[in-house]
Amino acid sequence: MPTGPGVRLLPNAITVLAMCAGLSGVQFAMTNNYAVAIGAIGAAAILDSLDGRIARLLDATSKMGAELDSLADAISFGVSPALMLYIWAHGSNSGLWIVSLIFAACMVLRLARFNTLLDDTEKPPFTKEFFVGVPAPPGALLALLPIVLWLAAGSGWWTSTAAVAVWTVIVAALMISRVPTLSLKTIKVPPRIVAPLLVGVVLVAATVLLYPLWALVAAMLIYLAHIPYAVYRYYWLARHPEAWSVPSRERRAIRRAGSAARRFGLRPPLRRRVAGAASRISQVRLPRRGDQSTNGQANGDGRRRGGWRQLGLRRQERR
Repeated sequence: MPTGPGVRLLPNAITVLAMCAGLSGVQFAMTNNYAVAIGAIGAAAILDSLDGRIARLLDATSKMGAELDSLADAISFGVSPALMLYIWAHGSNSGLWIVSLIFAACMVLRLARFNTLLDDTEKPPFTKEFFVGVPAPPGALLALLPIVLWLAAGSGWWTSTAAVAVWTVIVAALMISRVPTLSLKTIKVPPRIVAPLLVGVVLVAATVLLYPLWALVAAMLIYLAHIPYAVYRYYWLARHPEAWSVPSRERRAIRRAGSAARRFGLRPPLRRRVAGAASRISQVRLPRRGDQSTNGQANGDGRRRGGWRQLGLRRQERR
C-alpha cells in the first residue's frame, strides 16, 4: 500500500525521539534524578523496538533509516549509560572513566558488526532466531544494573568501584561476544497458552507499576538466565538441520526422540557405511542356538562366519 511522505517519515521521527530520550538520561543523572534517568533509557529501548516494526509495516524502510537507527543506538545505549555510570560515581575515579570508554567502544563495535551481518546471505536459516551477542538495549540496562540496585536496596557490595568496573566490563564483553541470545521477533506463542500469557502480562504490568525497580532487576536477571538456554538451543539447531523449518511442536518431538535414543543406549547409523554394512549383514547366516563357533572362527562344516570386526560393525558395549 503506497504511503505519503509524512507517514514514511514516522519511523525516522521515532528513532530521533529514542535518541533524545536516551541522551536526556545524562541530563537527569547530572541533577541526581537517577530513577528518571533509568526510565529515560527504558523509554529509548521501547521506542527503538518500535521504529523498525513501524517502518516495515508502512513499507518505509530505507538506507538512511538504518544508518540513523545505528547512530541513535550508539548514543542512547552506548554514550548515555557510560556517562551516567561515571556521573553516578561522582567523577572521582579515573578507572571508571576508562571502563566507561570501554563500554561505549564495545557498544559501537557491536552495532557495526550487527550492520555487517545484515548483508550476510550465507547464514543458515535458523540463525535469524538469534542475536550474536547481547543486543544494545538489554546491554545498556544490564550496565545500569548497579544503579538500579542502589536505588532499590541502597548501598552494598554492588556499589563498590571494583564491582561496578568488573560488571561493566563483563556486559561490554557479552555485547561483542559470539554468544547467541534469543530474538523476541521470531518467538511464536502457541494458541493454547495465549490466555495464561495475557494473565501473566497483567501481573507483570501490576508489578512494574508497584515495584518498578525490582521488576527491572528481575527482568535483567531473567535475561541473564536465558543465555545458557539460548546457547543450547543454537547448537542443538546447528546439529539438526531437519528442525530448521518446522514449528516448535515438531522440534520438541525431535528433541524427545533424540533423548529417548540416548536413554536406551541407541546409536545413530554410521554415515556412508550403513548401506554397505547392511548389505553384508543380509548375506550372513545368523548363528543358531546349537552352534559352538566363536566370532569369526570356523564351524563344524568348515565354513567361516564373518565376525563383527569383518563386517565393519561396532559391537554394543555391555553395561
